[in-house]
Amino acid sequence: MKRNSMCPICFLKTVFTRPSKVGNVYPDKKYDNGTLTAPPMGWSSWNTFKNNIDEDLIYDTAVAMKEKGLLAAGYDRINMDDCWHSSLRDADGNLQGDLTRFCGGIESLVKRINTLGLKVGIYSSNGTLTCEDLPASLGNEYRDAYTFAKWGIEFFKYDFCHNVPLPYYGPVVYGIELTEKGQKEGKFYPCTDAKLEGLAKFMPCKKLPTGCFVSGMDKCRGAMEYNNVYSENGGEYVFTLCCKKTNSQFEKLAMVIINDDIYLCPIPPQKFWNLTSRFQLNVKLEKGVNKVRIFNPVSSRADSAMLQYLTMGKALKVATARVAEESGKPEKPIVYSICEWGKNQPWKWGALAGNMWRTTGDIIPSWVWIKMIYNKTVKLYKYASVGAYNDPDMLEVGNGKLTEEQNKSHFALWCMMAAPLILGNDLRSIKDEVLDIVTNKDLIAVDQDSLGKAAKRIVKGSVDVLARPLEGGGAAICFFNKTGRKKRARISVEKLIEDGYAGLKKGVVYDCKEVYSAKEYALKDRLEVELNKDACEVIVLTKRDA
Repeated sequence: MKRNSMCPICFLKTVFTRPSKVGNVYPDKKYDNGTLTAPPMGWSSWNTFKNNIDEDLIYDTAVAMKEKGLLAAGYDRINMDDCWHSSLRDADGNLQGDLTRFCGGIESLVKRINTLGLKVGIYSSNGTLTCEDLPASLGNEYRDAYTFAKWGIEFFKYDFCHNVPLPYYGPVVYGIELTEKGQKEGKFYPCTDAKLEGLAKFMPCKKLPTGCFVSGMDKCRGAMEYNNVYSENGGEYVFTLCCKKTNSQFEKLAMVIINDDIYLCPIPPQKFWNLTSRFQLNVKLEKGVNKVRIFNPVSSRADSAMLQYLTMGKALKVATARVAEESGKPEKPIVYSICEWGKNQPWKWGALAGNMWRTTGDIIPSWVWIKMIYNKTVKLYKYASVGAYNDPDMLEVGNGKLTEEQNKSHFALWCMMAAPLILGNDLRSIKDEVLDIVTNKDLIAVDQDSLGKAAKRIVKGSVDVLARPLEGGGAAICFFNKTGRKKRARISVEKLIEDGYAGLKKGVVYDCKEVYSAKEYALKDRLEVELNKDACEVIVLTKRDA
């Protein structure tokens, strides 16, 4: 890390101390766009078709979803993954469908699919390009979100390929200027008017009009705050960040918080033809005194990823509201799927930024890999809630060389973990035995349960035992045989009650139904099953009416 005009002593402090977090900008409430009360269900093009998709395939899949009873079972989204679009943006800089494979236009395709009673999803990447090296949305968040909203898109997967992390260097500031929109002259506030926090310090410079500047705002370790920015009437203003040029070879970033509104101000590498530079933002001021806070918010790669995903989430909300206002029609919120592969622990911030977040790298139809994804995701049960879900990736049920037991276990485990159920088959030719698995009413009811709580692993071993509380005081208990041979397993009701997570109560009578064997009985002192290799059995417990 370079000194970036910091005082030498302050710079040494950065070497031996952790970030002070003076600029903590994590939201204090869940991302809420009113889209989900249960994990989304649908289909994605990627697992089977990869980069070979066109408008006929997408529409025919939508028709198959309806005709084969999947829509009636709850699967209501057709999601186009990577390669739906052209390598060329249009003359106005907007994304557009592949000029030959989607020559009818995405908006027209969306309308055709909507008439079937289905919703349409789309894909981009939080990077300069998508994973298939096509135009992506980093730096174009508001433009692309508006395009998707105009087309009627209702699901958005945002990948992480070609990501460029936000810089962790802060600007070197000698003042700010606030000018009412449309006016030539505003008011200049010197840096000496600001209160400094953390490692932010005044550094002398006789050549500047203020005689000094503020440094030490790198990596969330220092901040400057004005509490005297006044607006006669409030409204739209031009905010100008007045900087001293320094360290020309790398980018910097300022986060500007005005009252409760957050703005990002990127600062490119600079040439030293002059001592100073100006960077501007369009902002809103309230009538009277406003608080302005300036710092660099990036102390880690996780901060960078979260802030970039937050930006797109905000853009989606703004876009759907704008389209509703322009069209005079009800707003169509867009489900926001964060596909960051679990690199920066998105389960810790995903609920603040979007509706669902990937917990691992991409799934493949390999039983070893599916179990790995399960083992990582099941530990994250505490982070799931209504409208915010851990996403262990799309379903591979019926793909590859998975056995019948593996297919059934894969589906059951995803339902227990309150995961999105996004099919990845060729629905036009889906086999009846696969269709039976993915339309199992009892398991779908577990996945879609209104409590939104993911299963907790109560027992870890050769046979895992999972428990998930359900609405109405019931629960789902899952036995999962992770071995390659038959196993018997049991768990006492006392142990389930003592653990507490499933919400079972002493003295209550529960009726039991085994989802796959269809066996029904009254619960006594224990649950016991016999499982084939790789098999699952889910037992749904329902409170018996008094």
